[in-house]
Amino acid sequence: MLRVLVLVSGGGTNLQAIIDGVAAGTIQNTELVGVISNNPGVFALERAAKAGIPAEVISPKSYPDRAAFHEAFLSVVDGYKPDLIVLAGFLCIIPPAMIEKYERRIINIHPSLIPSFCGTGYYGLKVHEAALARGVKVSGATVHFVDSGTDTGPILLQKAVEVLPGDTPEILQRRIMEQAEWKLLPQAINDIATGKIS
Repeated sequence: MLRVLVLVSGGGTNLQAIIDGVAAGTIQNTELVGVISNNPGVFALERAAKAGIPAEVISPKSYPDRAAFHEAFLSVVDGYKPDLIVLAGFLCIIPPAMIEKYERRIINIHPSLIPSFCGTGYYGLKVHEAALARGVKVSGATVHFVDSGTDTGPILLQKAVEVLPGDTPEILQRRIMEQAEWKLLPQAINDIATGKIS
């Protein structure tokens, strides 16, 4: 069984897609061992609780500095003994020591077709605002391994989504979630769990 730890910062719609995939058997050979949020009170924690998955909050605000937070964060992550760490809308910088320790075992979902609209400062609605401002006809989502850069790790899966006339950032964000993110992330986990991606 692939032991999967999911990191979240908000509502947890991608987490829900993973929970549903494991329950439905479309994600095989996988156990969700825990959920960690950097924000207290987010709906993702309720989703985890409802699914019976251990969940906890580790907030940078609870530590005197970033180094102390990083040390505590890595210690909690290690406690779950994960085979794979999934960043599902996790808007916190991953400690460098964690990236090194879990090389090729951390994946992220990004709401664009990398290398477009990615890197520092491109997250959440900002990605979709930039895509619309540029006038692209196609956007989408990318699942990639996490390395020491921002959105620079090896790409695993991508799915294109059409940009329609009259799209707002919110409408485009929702379409990309529904048509790409909620399909790609479960697929990537299943591909790793079943040995299609090593």
